[in-house]
Amino acid sequence: MDNLINSITSTSDSGITLTLSMAIVAMAAALIFGLVISLTYMGTHKNKYQQSFAITLTMLPIILTVIILFVGSNVARAFSLAGTLSIIRFRSAPGDPEDIGYIFFDIAAGLACGVGLYGYGALFVLLLCLFMIVISKIKFGKPNTTAKNLKITIPENLDYEGIFDEIIKKYSKDYTLQKVRTTDLGSLYELTYSVNMNKDADEKKFIDELRCRNGNLNIVLSLAATELYGK
Repeated sequence: MDNLINSITSTSDSGITLTLSMAIVAMAAALIFGLVISLTYMGTHKNKYQQSFAITLTMLPIILTVIILFVGSNVARAFSLAGTLSIIRFRSAPGDPEDIGYIFFDIAAGLACGVGLYGYGALFVLLLCLFMIVISKIKFGKPNTTAKNLKITIPENLDYEGIFDEIIKKYSKDYTLQKVRTTDLGSLYELTYSVNMNKDADEKKFIDELRCRNGNLNIVLSLAATELYGK
């Protein structure tokens, strides 16, 4: 029994004993790092983040820190942990690449606390959080266009070939006529365009100019699927 207790509270290879104060300091630091990372994530994503993911970012560093503290340099314990984790199946689909990056951010912070490098861990978390805030403010990497779907209804007697090209070019970087179909028993046509709108484009003026060409029939301008689900 004594040997079992000693194996839990110490690392036999290095002879370092895990004390209660060491564990409390490590877990407290990990919790603080997790909170800072989670707050940075929420601040840079505004209303686009998931509460469950924000909570997970708070939990991960302290969980990893506890694992590192328990394993230490004990080889047998490390293999046991690997065997336990191997039975876990992650069923969730891969998320946004930036979200995956935040998970690795958490892992690095937890590792720093687990091995006792609190100063380096704090410096790492501070610098990367500031970096994420800055690139979020300057909208680094954000494209200058927005992918949208444009549907224009026209009367059957209107020749649609090139009739809207001049207007669409004025407000977009590029566009493609994807589909033409008839509606209302063939009395109307519906044109579907894929349009990369300029960021500074005035959508109201754009639609108003199109209405002057299509006889004030229905026009629908909506976000493309990549814009709706890719963020």
